[in-house]
Amino acid sequence: MPPLTAAAEAPGVPAGAAGAEGGSPDVGGHSHRLVLWRHGETRWNAEGRFQGQSDIPLDATGEAQAERAARLLAALRPDVIVSSDLRRATATAAPLARITGLAVTLDKDLRERHGGCWEGLTGTQIRERYPEEYVSWTPPDGESSPAVADRVAGALERITAGLPPGSLAVVVSHGAALRLGMSRLIGIPEELWSAFGPLSNCSWSVLGLRRGRWRLLEHNAGTLPEPVLSDDR
Repeated sequence: MPPLTAAAEAPGVPAGAAGAEGGSPDVGGHSHRLVLWRHGETRWNAEGRFQGQSDIPLDATGEAQAERAARLLAALRPDVIVSSDLRRATATAAPLARITGLAVTLDKDLRERHGGCWEGLTGTQIRERYPEEYVSWTPPDGESSPAVADRVAGALERITAGLPPGSLAVVVSHGAALRLGMSRLIGIPEELWSAFGPLSNCSWSVLGLRRGRWRLLEHNAGTLPEPVLSDDR
């Protein structure tokens, strides 16, 4: 499918929702923007199981969530789509790729946190079997939070480095991976990482690079970002 010349030409995309050229207008003067999009719901999400890097597909609800979100995000006129290679992420990216005509680039560094022996267990099972580790939410044979933060932030930096000024990238990944990666990218101290709440299924956060520093513009959103019409910059 060839790239569309305007987001409004895509079925279900609101007319006039995007800029005439390139990404959607940005009144904040950001040289690059990243839309960090969590995958849709899976059966293990619904059952409260720790997924980690287990390759669990979307369920019917997740597929519907991805279709709805794609119609919204297409109006932002993204320049690239980059996704974790796990199925729940690639299936979430697929509707946006279909609408926009963009190819999806896969990056293993966008995978979810490796959960080791916790993968497949419910929160109750983890609390009963690993009470000490449960308190700090640290899988005993899994990936540490700093390791995940470094891995994902590195991927986000690579994605940004490959884009010209004014670009918008949609990055499809996972809840903990995105929360930790953006915390590292923004420069939030590790002891404050929990200040960012989790991302809901198929919701997203938006980061903007301005004057060499990253800023959090939206968090856990499910609607299009609104322009900031304010004296505050």
